[in-house]
Amino acid sequence: MIEAKHINKTYKVGELSLEVIKDLSLIIEEGEFISIIGPSGSGKSTVLNMLGCLDKPTSGEIIIDNTAINEMDRTELAHFRGENIGFIFQSFNLIPVLSVYENIEYPLIMIQSLPEHIRKERVLSVLKEVDMLDQKDKFPDQISGGQKQRVAIARALVTNPKIVFADEPTANLDSKTAHRIIDLMHKIKKDYNTTFVFATHDEKIVSSAERIITLVDGEITEDKRIKT
Repeated sequence: MIEAKHINKTYKVGELSLEVIKDLSLIIEEGEFISIIGPSGSGKSTVLNMLGCLDKPTSGEIIIDNTAINEMDRTELAHFRGENIGFIFQSFNLIPVLSVYENIEYPLIMIQSLPEHIRKERVLSVLKEVDMLDQKDKFPDQISGGQKQRVAIARALVTNPKIVFADEPTANLDSKTAHRIIDLMHKIKKDYNTTFVFATHDEKIVSSAERIITLVDGEITEDKRIKT
């Protein structure tokens, strides 16, 4: 499903070069439930952004579903993401002028161009799953941080993606809601063989993972599969 070959990521800060990811290689199989862990600044979000087609490595190669990501331009990457990938951002990235319902519906219109009755069915279903049905007509500035996180999760899941990348998806959720969201993701994995990759510090996600990849200073120091 996903193969990263010797990827490196270097950022330019003025005249300085900051090497964030160093010769990282890994393979992620279809249907895996993976937690990428490590201290702050270890490069977890950078890896997630590159695997999720939001950023490109400075060198190396990323192949997703037999598609070489490095060879795509921005338009092609956007289309590929819309058809295959759901991304849950730590900062939500909701559109302030759209309602909760419209934020979730947005990728179904812009990328997948689904007819209205299918969009409505999908959006209402996922709103119910994240317990936000009664908030559907509110705008982002009218709901709490935890509720925004649930909307961001619903938006990532509504397209029925093959892969979901999630950057600290439970960071703003209470324990009960976090467990409910994790259970929902496991159900989706089981029903659709969806691949889930998390960057997280949350022990609730880590303890439910089938594979744990530890990242330190931009390098994989441990890759452990958990019996399930």
